[in-house]
Amino acid sequence: MSAVAVAALDEPLPEALREKITIDVIHDGAHLPPEFAVDGEGRPVPAELIAESFVRERDWGARVVAERVAARLGLGAVHVVHTARCLMDFGRFPGVSRSGATHLGRAAINEPFNTRLSSAQSRRVLEEHYDAISAHMDQAIRGRQLKIAIHTYDRTNPSGTERPQVSVVSRSQGYQNDGVMPYGVFDPLYPDILAEFTVDRILPSRISILLERMGVPVAHNYPYLLPEGSPEVRHQVWSFFDWLQLRWEAHFPETEGEPSWERVWQMLKDTNLRSSEAGALRSYIHWLRRAPAGDEALFEECERNYRALQRFVDADDRALVREYRVSNERAMSFGIEVRKDMLWRFEGSTPVELCPEAGLRIADQIAEALVVYLLEDRPHTDRRAEWARHGRWYGPGGAPTK
Repeated sequence: MSAVAVAALDEPLPEALREKITIDVIHDGAHLPPEFAVDGEGRPVPAELIAESFVRERDWGARVVAERVAARLGLGAVHVVHTARCLMDFGRFPGVSRSGATHLGRAAINEPFNTRLSSAQSRRVLEEHYDAISAHMDQAIRGRQLKIAIHTYDRTNPSGTERPQVSVVSRSQGYQNDGVMPYGVFDPLYPDILAEFTVDRILPSRISILLERMGVPVAHNYPYLLPEGSPEVRHQVWSFFDWLQLRWEAHFPETEGEPSWERVWQMLKDTNLRSSEAGALRSYIHWLRRAPAGDEALFEECERNYRALQRFVDADDRALVREYRVSNERAMSFGIEVRKDMLWRFEGSTPVELCPEAGLRIADQIAEALVVYLLEDRPHTDRRAEWARHGRWYGPGGAPTK
């Protein structure tokens, strides 16, 4: 992954706002290292299978849209994953997909590589690509207010129904389906209600208004939602715990930098599930497993810290959660899907040539919507009617209803 420089076409936002925005493209990469084109026995992975997966999985034209939005906003760069998605999908949790996994239920390494690479090869994919991308992404989004992921998707659903030209995705799949975050994914200290939307709802609405005015249909959270392994959901969890750490240490400055507290924060922020140390503490606290030999006292202290933090979050009927949910300090992240045929001419399922004119017009409207939101809508969000903040939509609104 790298920051790709983009020449500014406009600078409609003050520098302080431009510095708070990142745009990334994680599925338009074309790099497939030759070492992974052979299986664990040294036999070539069938080229036709790789080619078919490459064409199907790539977000054709996503980088074109992202660079245009960044140019219109004067951001200077977009953050691009160069690894081909057919080998490794950074939009999922690390690991190897089981055969037959659903599109949203799979892990980072998929067909045709999940059943062919050896364990050593798969580990190298994750260490050399997934971990490197994670490190870059962490640096790119830390301290930023708004993270925008640009994707492109197929013209039709598997059923054959046509998708809208644009979709804005801002809700967790697990929350949509069950009213809570899936158990065992992120720490349960993360409030379920925060997964209901990952960005101020005014912004997707503003994007819809401008695009619909020019005749471009826009859907919301259709035809799919954000999988929990997506960078957008992971960013929400990580950002909340960053904010919570600041609030805790403001009340208890003596805990800052203390080793047992550092272990707790590391566990809470291990949102890509790559730290074995965080995993060990997580299993000790939540699954009552034994502490590693020699670490019993440390793990006991960490659990005492965790329980104190739990009481801190739950105090005053979870006032902290209510404050964070509608706070302008809350970091936002969401995805925008543009239909691939708005950017490429296809023959059947095969992309033939880049034809970006329609996609660029869409990108221009997305950029304009961001400007209007940041300059006109965002400064006034504290004026929303107080009565509207007490139901589940501005929650927390009590127990899930299903």
